Amino acid sequence: MKIEKINTPRLYLRGFEKTDVGFAMSVWNDPEMGEYLPDPSLENMDEEYRNSLETLGDDETCCYLISESKNTGDRIGTCSFIPSKDGNAYDIAYCVHKKYWRNGYATEMAQGMIDYAKQQGAKKITVVVNKENAASNAIVKKLGFTTVGESSYKKSGTNIEFSDYKYELEINA
Repeated sequence: MKIEKINTPRLYLRGFEKTDVGFAMSVWNDPEMGEYLPDPSLENMDEEYRNSLETLGDDETCCYLISESKNTGDRIGTCSFIPSKDGNAYDIAYCVHKKYWRNGYATEMAQGMIDYAKQQGAKKITVVVNKENAASNAIVKKLGFTTVGESSYKKSGTNIEFSDYKYELEINA
């Protein structure tokens, strides 16, 4: 799913390109940065997974984005959203490279996607956050999300099971 660039105060959220695969892998598959993600660690990654990353920019249902600093052009992190078929709800996700942690970028990325979804007529935003991810849980609460459910998943390539909170943000027209 392709969109125009989303502008936030310090970032551009732009479409995922094939040249972003290495950066995405360095974040999602890193033991520390990808700890709470379902993606496999680098040592558990297979060729099929690696090849699937090259086509993320062409995904028809999910909009994969790279956040870049407006000042430096550096890639800060990744984010994505999946609109419901009727466009009334958007499910968002975000991840920031650890060298940019604790600078408010995840909050800014999430807010940028929320603002975009509002402009598209969304009535609800959802996000799933690992129960142990204190920073991300704090971000969604700060943005006004409320807990509406729980789920669990196994990290790809392992027997490690994680529990998540599902959050929801109602959009006022």
